[in-house]
Amino acid sequence: MSRISVRGFAVASATAVTTVGAVVGVATGDPTNDLETTASGATLLADIPVGDQAQVQSASLTQQADTIAHAADADAKRSAEEAARLQAAEDAKSKKAEAQKAADEKAKKDREAKEVASRSAARDAGDFAVQSSYTVAQVKAIAQQMVPAGQFQCFSNIINQESTWNYLAVNKSSGAYGLVQALPGSKMASAGADWRTNPATQIKWGLNYMEDRYGSPCAAWSFHQANGWY
Repeated sequence: MSRISVRGFAVASATAVTTVGAVVGVATGDPTNDLETTASGATLLADIPVGDQAQVQSASLTQQADTIAHAADADAKRSAEEAARLQAAEDAKSKKAEAQKAADEKAKKDREAKEVASRSAARDAGDFAVQSSYTVAQVKAIAQQMVPAGQFQCFSNIINQESTWNYLAVNKSSGAYGLVQALPGSKMASAGADWRTNPATQIKWGLNYMEDRYGSPCAAWSFHQANGWY
């Protein structure tokens, strides 16, 4: 039978070689088999009959295919775990954003409810006795009872800028009048005929103006800061 040299062809294990009838000696340690052992410990075939060579190659290729398949499975598992981790992180981020949005909406509703309650408790211009004159402290006290608590500071900032709380203030250039410097002053007649001398009437008109035009005194104050007027 003709023989060919396949020196250098590595066989992964003695068991694989044993399956080839011509090289049983590898498993038994038979010295008649022309084998070499490399420095790394791998068993090498020196000479294999031509008919058996295909079986050895097939066994080796099968083992290589198994190794590749195992590696592919490991990679697929790692990829699946990473994808699951990323998805979990994304889900957690979405849940956190949704929770924050719900909290913001609740806080907004709570503020609106407080403002409504404050507004319902606020007094109207007609609730105050008319006086012949008013001090700045008295005018501020009236405003605090008419303007919603959460909006008073903004309202106060505007009045301080416009008239320094002087309900008789007149702009010599434009003719704007009163606490809120209505232009013309006669606009305030819609809140009461005593608009010239009653700060409560002026406050009522000014508060309605800020709410109708800007939504609130604080929104009006923001506009005032940006433009110097409102």
